[in-house]
Amino acid sequence: MVYDQSVPDALFPADPILYRPNVAAILQREDGKILVCERINIKGAWQFPQGGVDDGETADQALFRELQEEIGVRRELLEVLSTRGGYRYAFPKGRLKYGIYAGQEQTYYLCRYTGSDADIDLCATHQEFASFRWIEPREFQLDWTPKFKRNVYRQVMKDFFSLDLL
Repeated sequence: MVYDQSVPDALFPADPILYRPNVAAILQREDGKILVCERINIKGAWQFPQGGVDDGETADQALFRELQEEIGVRRELLEVLSTRGGYRYAFPKGRLKYGIYAGQEQTYYLCRYTGSDADIDLCATHQEFASFRWIEPREFQLDWTPKFKRNVYRQVMKDFFSLDLL
């Protein structure tokens, strides 16, 4: 194909944004409290465990692998209660992950956690979190998350807990 050199590049469509498949887990105890984990490299940044779906892996497989790697939680301590997908965010400032992904598309899992705090090991594989705590869903604060992820967290809390976070 030959392009007309007199037509500005701005008139051509941009390359499509590629979103990396990702899973995130909301662990909930019997008392209704949910697990949030503080990032090891950003004090005061709390989030749900999450991670990418590897090639050849299903989202379910990625969920259980990520929970084992990030917080040491074994599959037998979890019961998947609900799943919703299609949550997307773009990385800031044009950042690319692995040189091709401009953002992530997440599938969220709400899981009943039947273990105890002793079953959580933040140093299980590679430490990503400094600490964890259990909170009521309504206690979650959007300012714990980076701005580029806030719309996802806002929608997730609405979808799973009927909460409107401001």
